[in-house]
Amino acid sequence: MFTGIVEELGRVAERSGSRLRISAQTVLDGSKVGSSIAVNGCCLTVVEIDKNSWMTDVSDETFSRTNLGTLVVGEPVNLERPMALGDRLGGHLVLGHVDAVGEVVSEVPNLVVRIPRNLMHLIVEKGSVTVDGISLTAFDLTVDTFSVAVIPHTTEVTTLGVRKVGDKVNIEMDMMAKHIARMSSSAVNVQGSSRKKWWRR
Repeated sequence: MFTGIVEELGRVAERSGSRLRISAQTVLDGSKVGSSIAVNGCCLTVVEIDKNSWMTDVSDETFSRTNLGTLVVGEPVNLERPMALGDRLGGHLVLGHVDAVGEVVSEVPNLVVRIPRNLMHLIVEKGSVTVDGISLTAFDLTVDTFSVAVIPHTTEVTTLGVRKVGDKVNIEMDMMAKHIARMSSSAVNVQGSSRKKWWRR
């Protein structure tokens, strides 16, 4: 579980097949082999670690469903360690499970991102959304885009400062919104099933 508050801007130090080595400092504190670290909002497992970097294995599925597949050596990435029980929740509850890859339509400070239309119902005006692992507040919703106002500090310490029009960004919808949507859908299905059984009597 993460909060969407980026702790460090790391860089891709090496890419070999399914393995990525990420240079870092802050997120290595307290991390060990088997620990989780979010990279651009995608929860990955530490398989090797030293004082200046860590390595992870990335599945083909993860490469294909996130922007990690386009990473090149030297590229910056947002890093965050899992939250500890009792920590302040500075952003919102983030699972590190990417729901879709969005596209930058307009750059910071007035960032606009396009996402699949079938996910737009999970975003509400002034609600939370995660872009490349960053907890942000969405507004100005259209049928397939949302906007976020990015402050200078966030621009400086995250990948949003280098994102250009057309770049791909990882999107995770608000966890509570996904649960509510799922429960609402299940309730409708159950009610519909009950009515069909009643009519068969």
